[in-house]
Amino acid sequence: MTRRTTTHPDLTHPEIGAPFFSTWRVGTPLRQRQTVEAIADTWQRRPWPADGLLGYHVYTGHDASTLLHYSQWRSEEAFEAFTKVHRQERVDEIDTAVPDIERLWLGRYRHYRSLGRPDDTRVPGCVVIVDIEFDGPDPDRQRAWVDAVLEALESDPNPHPGGISGHFHLSTDGTRVLNYAEWESAQAHVEALGSPGGGIGSSTELWQRVQSWPGLKNSTVSRYDHALGLVPD
Repeated sequence: MTRRTTTHPDLTHPEIGAPFFSTWRVGTPLRQRQTVEAIADTWQRRPWPADGLLGYHVYTGHDASTLLHYSQWRSEEAFEAFTKVHRQERVDEIDTAVPDIERLWLGRYRHYRSLGRPDDTRVPGCVVIVDIEFDGPDPDRQRAWVDAVLEALESDPNPHPGGISGHFHLSTDGTRVLNYAEWESAQAHVEALGSPGGGIGSSTELWQRVQSWPGLKNSTVSRYDHALGLVPD
């Protein structure tokens, strides 16, 4: 069966072979809550759909309009099999409960590297998604940029204490990097953004290199709250 949980996901689980991220626009805080409950109801009344799915989590955006979805698949083949058999009936039921949902995008990724202390037991009060887009596909550039970010983080002389972890994912098309960052609170993240470095991080040469990386086209930062976790019972 399907079990609801408030526990945040483990993004470093070794069996995750194909993490997927997507966003829906629902329009208002009320519709955010209604959609989360529609998803929970739709899934909990059905058996867990696939051995290849480790967990499915939904987050409410601080923009009061969007939902983030993060699903942990063992493989893309497992996701495709689910899509053929189980996905549409669930989508139809959710759309009946909350009409006019806009499904904005679905991204296929691979987890690359994470940064955090194994002994850090803090529960995230805010999840920050940093979406980086480059001017074309280049897997080597994706990895090199993440490596540079981690080097800058690890050598930062004044890291903000509110940061808990960062989990860097590479899009399978070679064009994007997504950092799923866990913070103590949204306020801690706001304070870190307001630091003298012009963003997360101090004014160091390593951070300046990250921010001026060749081919870096665009970056967006969005804050979310973990609203729903669904796992096999």
